[in-house]
Amino acid sequence: MNLKRNVTRALAGLALVTGNLAVAQTTLLNASYDVAREFYKDYNAAFVAHYKKTTGKDIKIDQAHGGSSAQARAVNDGLDADVVTMNTTTDIEFLASTGVVAKDWAKRFPGNASPTTSTMLFLTREGNPKHIKDWDDLIKPGIQVIVVNPKTGGNGRMAYLAAWGYVRKKGGTDAQAAEFVGKLFKNVPVLAKGGRDATTIFLQRNIGDVLVTFESEVVSVDREFGAGKVDAVHPSVSIIAENPVAVVERTVAKKGTGELAKAYLDYLYSDEAQEIAAKHALRPRSAALLKKYASTFKPIQLFAVSEYFGSLSEAQKVHFNDGGQFDKLYAVK
Repeated sequence: MNLKRNVTRALAGLALVTGNLAVAQTTLLNASYDVAREFYKDYNAAFVAHYKKTTGKDIKIDQAHGGSSAQARAVNDGLDADVVTMNTTTDIEFLASTGVVAKDWAKRFPGNASPTTSTMLFLTREGNPKHIKDWDDLIKPGIQVIVVNPKTGGNGRMAYLAAWGYVRKKGGTDAQAAEFVGKLFKNVPVLAKGGRDATTIFLQRNIGDVLVTFESEVVSVDREFGAGKVDAVHPSVSIIAENPVAVVERTVAKKGTGELAKAYLDYLYSDEAQEIAAKHALRPRSAALLKKYASTFKPIQLFAVSEYFGSLSEAQKVHFNDGGQFDKLYAVK
């Protein structure tokens, strides 16, 4: 009798362990940058439904959000994300350099493994009381600019590089660009940790006259704080910011979720996902959808990182590593 009871208990324990493993294998963690949370909330629901329809399997997607670089460091330090979806390639290149993602990650999905792009624009207070129209207005005396710390978030790096590239696009030299960006950061009262933190500083703490952030944040602000709280200002020149994605090889090898992780990222290129992206003001790769959402994606003269900086990795070394150009021009207040 005791033997039978022990066998029953052992089988029950085995079933519990197996059940827990099954749960673990059907849960995916996406470590992402903070202003993408609303997009992924909608995308995850669409992907879960698609996966159920095509495979018959139920899955769960968990999200972790923060400054892009902070997220990359967390994954590197052991956060068991199955996929990373970032706003700057340097953060995934960092994970590739430590063996956490594949060395050739950028070739594993279309468009340099970037299913969407964005650009930097300005959010001003309702009615644009300081009449901010272009980058030159951000260096005027008395203008307070809210921006993400380029050392902690891709949002901040793109804002910095966009301002630098604006001067170069107008025919200026690197020396003139450095002077311009130095003046801009003198007008920054506090550096935000990430994109959502910057929005909170601007709208909840009511600091600053203008917020430099990703185009997609306009939609998020309207949803969270109500339409009409800010005016979106499209500068004459801005930067193409790719939103790269990668499978975290270290995690999927441990959890057995490689196939699911790849399917999750593949679906970002589907018509449904690209439409969701457009609705969240993330620029889709689809030319037809860009045309369809022309009222959202107003024409801006865009330049690629490679035009003035070689690559984001090179920009990282020159501008954002300790002792780089940013440290030279920005004095901590």
